[in-house]
Amino acid sequence: MPLVGDKSTIDRDSYLASSEFIDWKHPEILKVAQTLSQGKKTPVAVAKSCFEYVRDEIKHSSDYRLNPVTCKASDVFKHQTGFCYAKSHLLAALLRANTLPAGLCYQRLTIENSVPPYCLHGLNAVYLPEQGWYRMDARGNKEGVMADFTPPLEKLAFPITVEGEVDFQEIWPEPLAEVIRLLESSTHYQQVLEKLPDSEILYL
Repeated sequence: MPLVGDKSTIDRDSYLASSEFIDWKHPEILKVAQTLSQGKKTPVAVAKSCFEYVRDEIKHSSDYRLNPVTCKASDVFKHQTGFCYAKSHLLAALLRANTLPAGLCYQRLTIENSVPPYCLHGLNAVYLPEQGWYRMDARGNKEGVMADFTPPLEKLAFPITVEGEVDFQEIWPEPLAEVIRLLESSTHYQQVLEKLPDSEILYL
């Protein structure tokens, strides 16, 4: 499994695959992916376009108190809402639809006010030919949260500032099982907030 910043040879098949949750071959995903890449001449330009679309146009379910709880990339697009995990599924799908290898990353963060308890937070990495794997966080900006696409520098939504928080370096080709279980078993955004997953380590 590649790590953040890795420039070595990658398993392109795994990070370009269309799957149950990163279902980039869905007609609507293909259509919007083509629109986002139109006129963009470099992988960086395409990646930025996809990132800004998911960050700015797809509403974070908790920020906007929106249902339904989405998981599959195509459902996130259909309903135009998702938690950070679901938004990362859509961004991965849009990048892969544009032949850019993309994966999923996670952080362990405090939930509120920089004190425990903790929860997992989902974001993305894209493989850019000039620099290797580059992370970006499309959860959506708001007061006190400002993420951007500025390669080679990362500008993530949440810096690691508190003991117990973790910046996991692994780049996963598919979502974590506990994330899928949470999203698929929840029918209301408040249920997700009450059961946010937490882990001190991500198991291979």
